[in-house]
Amino acid sequence: MKTEVIKLIQGRDDVTLTTYILDDSSELAQGSPRPAVLICPGGAYLCCSDREGEPIAMAFLRMGYNAFVLRYSIAYDGSKDYWDTDFAHQEINPQKQHPQPMREIGLAFKCINDHADEWLVDSKRIAICGFSAGAHNCAMYSTHWSKPVITDYVGVDKEVLRPAACILGYPITDYIFMWNEVKKDPQAYDYFGVSNRLVLGENWEDESILLDMSPARIVDKDVPPTFIWSTSKDEMVPVANSSIYATSLAEAGIPFELHIFQDGGHGMSLCDQSTTCKGAKDTQMDRDAKVWIDLAQTWLEKYLALEYV
Repeated sequence: MKTEVIKLIQGRDDVTLTTYILDDSSELAQGSPRPAVLICPGGAYLCCSDREGEPIAMAFLRMGYNAFVLRYSIAYDGSKDYWDTDFAHQEINPQKQHPQPMREIGLAFKCINDHADEWLVDSKRIAICGFSAGAHNCAMYSTHWSKPVITDYVGVDKEVLRPAACILGYPITDYIFMWNEVKKDPQAYDYFGVSNRLVLGENWEDESILLDMSPARIVDKDVPPTFIWSTSKDEMVPVANSSIYATSLAEAGIPFELHIFQDGGHGMSLCDQSTTCKGAKDTQMDRDAKVWIDLAQTWLEKYLALEYV
């Protein structure tokens, strides 16, 4: 396997693409390019979770796909320990604000396309996969990849940027809906305002700004086929975000699959011991929900099946 960390923006060490490229073999691909999955970890746009990065890449490698993990712009600057960082009073960094995170998915697509021959990647069949804020970022990219906000920034033909499919785990998809939920119980969603100030600016409560961050309200014909999964007991991102997005996809005629599992908390990743924090077994492991990755594999073969098999 070929693994390296590539900096996507000159002068910045924080926006990186980590490659997980399967070795070619005369017993396997025999020089044929493989489809790929680009992964965006979650973390409320404050961090990029390790639990939703490499372990997810390993799962897609097992399916026969090359994988990439994108660490996109987040608020954490590494100046002190993450858990000691006072994000509520942190200075806003315009370089990291919306729409920068979704633009960096475009930069990752360009990078993969530039190295497609070297890495044996089928650059026309790259799926995106995100979790929580990373899923929001993927949904934003799904609804914007063909628009000037991304195409002009990356500077390539839009077909280079086209995602073949999208997988969303416990996504935020409607910021207007979320803000209405937050106002009902501010303490339950205290992260929302902290994150939004850093990502959207001091005036983030303006409805036009929230609308611009709501992919469920701007689905169009260019959105790729989408797989969504979440849990009904998610305490941080109401499950309605998933059903709202699914309804928008249905109304636009976009193929989709939706799975809502009864139990489990937020940020479950693979829902098994491989991605569970110490002491978090009750909220991050669930024997029913962990089948999402198998369901996603079956669904993904409609779009990324290995052509040489």
